[in-house]
Amino acid sequence: MDSNNETARVLVVDDEGAIRYSVSKTLQRIGYEVDEAASGEEALDMMGKREYDVILTDIRMPGLTGVELLKRIKDVSPDGIVILMTGYASLGTAVESLRLGAHDYLIKPSSSQDIRQSVARGIERSRNLKRRRALLDAIRSNVFELTRADVDNASAVYNEDDELPIAGTPSYESAPTEPMTSNMTLGPLTIYPGRYQISVGDQPIDLTPTEFDLLLYLAAHRGRVVSCHELVREVRGYAVDEAEAREVIRPHVSNLRRKLKQTGQDADLIVNVRGIGYRLSEQGQ
Repeated sequence: MDSNNETARVLVVDDEGAIRYSVSKTLQRIGYEVDEAASGEEALDMMGKREYDVILTDIRMPGLTGVELLKRIKDVSPDGIVILMTGYASLGTAVESLRLGAHDYLIKPSSSQDIRQSVARGIERSRNLKRRRALLDAIRSNVFELTRADVDNASAVYNEDDELPIAGTPSYESAPTEPMTSNMTLGPLTIYPGRYQISVGDQPIDLTPTEFDLLLYLAAHRGRVVSCHELVREVRGYAVDEAEAREVIRPHVSNLRRKLKQTGQDADLIVNVRGIGYRLSEQGQ
């Protein structure tokens, strides 16, 4: 099932039952699956038993505070989407929360619309991160398959006299079963997952999340032309017609090409197939 059609799961954490009830009902009315926790400790216990797209938590709670819960979540799951709520707003707390990786910061009492919009953005972000992880896994799998093919080719060298493999020839069984490094090579580029960064030689290139996801998706589907409609759906997380999709994708491709050329890359890594979409050039395969 496409992840966009799955029911989003949200965990609401607040020591005040009336607030938990109100926020939960606000989110349930638009179709989210919502669980409640009365403390940070209970929230951590529930998160150990199931996965949530978004955690919406009060800051001031007895025991584990919302900010401390945020730290604990980020230690275990750096991609966790946490929205903090507080009735005691301060610039220092807001800045600290965002520095620690909070997705958003809401002032109580928050309107139902503000809560729904913040959670919707959080869910979109969560699913974009999941797509990115899937793309990274696909690329790692492709790299491993290429490595395995090289090993198999080496194993096919036979002794001319008895047609048995020559002693010392590497066998498939001796090949590594996991990628040897978390960084990946894509043609002239080195990709650094989790950093939104690539490099050409020793020159780092910082990418936006969309540019990074776009490059990864084309890499995972190299060998074919990918339509703009598909790129918007899989990279941005929503569906538009092809004409609008071209307008959405074009500036991201343009910025990515510009950043690559600043490092001295003469040939475009991303090729525009007019009227169809984009593909990765041969140098990126």
